[in-house]
Amino acid sequence: MTATLPLPTKRDEAWRYADLKALEPIWPKLDGPEKVTVADGESASRQITVLPMIDGVGIVDLDITIGDNATFAIHVLVSAADYGRIQVKATLGKGAHFELGGAILGSGTQTLEIVTETIHAQPNATSNQVVRSVLAGKATGSFLGRINVVRDAQKTDAAQSVKAMLLDRTATANAKPELEIFADDVKCAHGATVGELDKQALFYMAARGLPPELAQKLMLQAFIADAFVSMDDDEQRAIIEEKALAVLEKLS
Repeated sequence: MTATLPLPTKRDEAWRYADLKALEPIWPKLDGPEKVTVADGESASRQITVLPMIDGVGIVDLDITIGDNATFAIHVLVSAADYGRIQVKATLGKGAHFELGGAILGSGTQTLEIVTETIHAQPNATSNQVVRSVLAGKATGSFLGRINVVRDAQKTDAAQSVKAMLLDRTATANAKPELEIFADDVKCAHGATVGELDKQALFYMAARGLPPELAQKLMLQAFIADAFVSMDDDEQRAIIEEKALAVLEKLS
């Protein structure tokens, strides 16, 4: 994204669910994607819990190149913005690994997105993406994740898991996992579900003396924790989960 590029339209699949009206006034102020390179054999990670804001709009755009046998892990929380978007493009070398864990927590009339493009450019690379959304009010939460496996990227192993929980039926969740595979010896899978809190589980917990508010809190906590279970750093995981729980308290 740069000021020299035209404003996206709904015809651009990656911006299909975006709040283009909110984006328009700040578009000229946005820089292009941040370039991140992980050298061969190295490991790197990043956590994003606060979006850089301009007039209520927060955008993060990353273009990541992961070298041979290298690893990059990113864990994100998308919440505090009228329109918030994290956009990640990851290109994987031979034997590389890309890990993404994301939580989208929205209420009111927020529009929040995680958009990824994962390019398996070499053989024996792996990627795993887990996104969990909790939405209330008239909020919209979207995940668009495209996985491209080039012709020579044999032994690719790629997975996406996308689940959304609607606290109000006026909220909207969009999930669009997409696979484009040109190699013939690969293992690729994706799954997407949208639902509400399990009423039977809530009843079961209430029958054992848990107040309804606490039962709901515990279920949402466990649901969101899936997005961060892959974090190796226990301290960093505790920090991001604590921030997510603080947002959940306001939603529920």
